[in-house]
Amino acid sequence: MKTSRRHFLATSALGLSSCDRLVPLVNRELFDEGIPSKLPPPPAGAEIDPDFHLLSRAAFGPWPGDVWRVKKMGREAWLEEQLHPERIRDTACDLRAERFESLYFAAGDAYEWRKPVLRDEITRHTLLRAVYSRRQLFEVMVEFWTDHLNIDLEKGDCIHLKPSDDRDVIRRHALGSFHDLVRASALSPAMLVYLDGRSNKVRRDSDDKPNENYARELMELHTMGVHGGYTQQDVLEAARCLSGWTFDRSRFWALNQGESFFRPDWHDDGEKRVLGQIIPAGGGARDLDRLVDIVCGHPSTAKHIATKLCKRFISMEPPAGAVDSVAAEFTRTRGDIRCMLRVLFGTPEFAESRGRLLKRPFKFMVSALRALAADAHADKALLEPLQRMGHGLFQYPTPDGYPDEELPWMGTLMWRWNFAIALAAGKQNGVRINLHDLRRQLHFTPSGWFPHLVGRAPTEAEEKSLKPQDEAGLVGLILASPAFQRC
Repeated sequence: MKTSRRHFLATSALGLSSCDRLVPLVNRELFDEGIPSKLPPPPAGAEIDPDFHLLSRAAFGPWPGDVWRVKKMGREAWLEEQLHPERIRDTACDLRAERFESLYFAAGDAYEWRKPVLRDEITRHTLLRAVYSRRQLFEVMVEFWTDHLNIDLEKGDCIHLKPSDDRDVIRRHALGSFHDLVRASALSPAMLVYLDGRSNKVRRDSDDKPNENYARELMELHTMGVHGGYTQQDVLEAARCLSGWTFDRSRFWALNQGESFFRPDWHDDGEKRVLGQIIPAGGGARDLDRLVDIVCGHPSTAKHIATKLCKRFISMEPPAGAVDSVAAEFTRTRGDIRCMLRVLFGTPEFAESRGRLLKRPFKFMVSALRALAADAHADKALLEPLQRMGHGLFQYPTPDGYPDEELPWMGTLMWRWNFAIALAAGKQNGVRINLHDLRRQLHFTPSGWFPHLVGRAPTEAEEKSLKPQDEAGLVGLILASPAFQRC
């Protein structure tokens, strides 16, 4: 039987998917991870192109050809497609990112892995998904909820437990129900360890007091916000609701060894009063569900989550009109994340906010790699610059997660510039690019690099400053410029 080149690659891919040199070839030949031919010139108006703007916020920046795909199908259709990632074929990204075995183990089984391997695999997987996934909005929301429900790998056993949290909490619910997301996080072994819920016990006939750490962060950070209207007594009552839930990997004979579980003998089963609502005595494990319903259904939670979303996607000073619209949708749908995003990206405030947000280091790196159609495998050489920029993945020590505010990132701009220059010059270890071939495939002159990377024509001042001797220098300067640092 005659075997075609395409068939040969298809049958070889499974056995050789871990080969870094083969992956790009297989992806180009079989899964269209390439650059479309015969593209129009990049948008070059005085203002950032609206489709480029959408891809800069609802994605990690456009891959070559993405802007014209959005123009062809329309922004609403593109957004609707992204809101249903299960319908988007992502085989090319899977081939790069699904090689990491530790990510598929249950929490209790992950203790068999060495810490450096666990750290390496979850960070590489996260970076590869952000760069190469076609489910871009999903990956953007994974990053958002990872910060919102932050867990530091370096605390206790969290490094063994975070991979399952990333899979079963963040990724499973990233575009689902906020209530379900919060409940899953409350029962996550990683969160129980990180915020000390594992030791939240109130033994009968004792003077034990519940551990308030997670209850406080549940209200202050995860749901209602610091000014949400709860009191210290509400925190105490919430901690009583949560008492008895724990995680213990040493339960050798348990069928659900890798899951959290409820100990009735540790639970305060008396009547509680949370935010003015009575939780009757005798509820046992159901007290957690009642608590989640109360705090997620509170008006302060709708406002807090809407504000955070608008800060991430619109402006660091989120417009009141957009916040109110998203909060109203939260209330109407009981926290349907898809519905909230639909409303947010449809607001006039979003459309008018082009170029105002500073990219955090992770987004800066990913957007640069995507814009240049880079071939990377997220090895140590690529993760090190991210570490120097202050954005090491899963390493923020406090529960509030990496900040959106600009000031904390201003001290690491030099490392961004170094990365930009090295990447454009082909000197960034762990990355392969070819500027000449890329420009030739995109059919534009060297002057087309600025609109390709920034989404608009350069101003007169910018054009005067972009006078390097070679193409690599030009691209490096644009990537390091203030215009590319913002989206």
